[in-house]
Amino acid sequence: MTDIKVMFVDTLVLRGAGVALQVLALRRAPGRTRAGAWEIVHGTIEPGETPVQASRRELKEETGLTPASVYNLSRTEAFYQHDTDVLAVIPAFAVFVPADARVTISDEHDAHEWLTPADAKKRLAWPRERRALDDVLSMVGGGSAGLLDGVLRVS
Repeated sequence: MTDIKVMFVDTLVLRGAGVALQVLALRRAPGRTRAGAWEIVHGTIEPGETPVQASRRELKEETGLTPASVYNLSRTEAFYQHDTDVLAVIPAFAVFVPADARVTISDEHDAHEWLTPADAKKRLAWPRERRALDDVLSMVGGGSAGLLDGVLRVS
């Protein structure tokens, strides 16, 4: 029987707000799975971690960044892993970093770019990441979640 597991997290890294909002895209390094693909921060939830903890850890590991604020985008995606017969559930988060925050990419990636949401939608390889951008724009694109801030803001 197919297992359903919360196994991965997606984290959209943002700076600015409104028309100045930018999204961080990372390019997978040569020799890595999906080499050359542009992606957001994502990764596996380690044993004993919550999705929020995994999101923060993956952010630090892949970019060296520490978030100024973290938002639960109140969305999940699912990915069927046919080789293991697992339906992986993927919670999505948005994190804001200061405009002058310096990105230090891990060896998983060989490049990064700050993009407008429209350009990120064209560049990102995974459809789920492009869909999550719609939620970013409607929920936190102004720099906060507005009236929903008390519900969606993790920290």
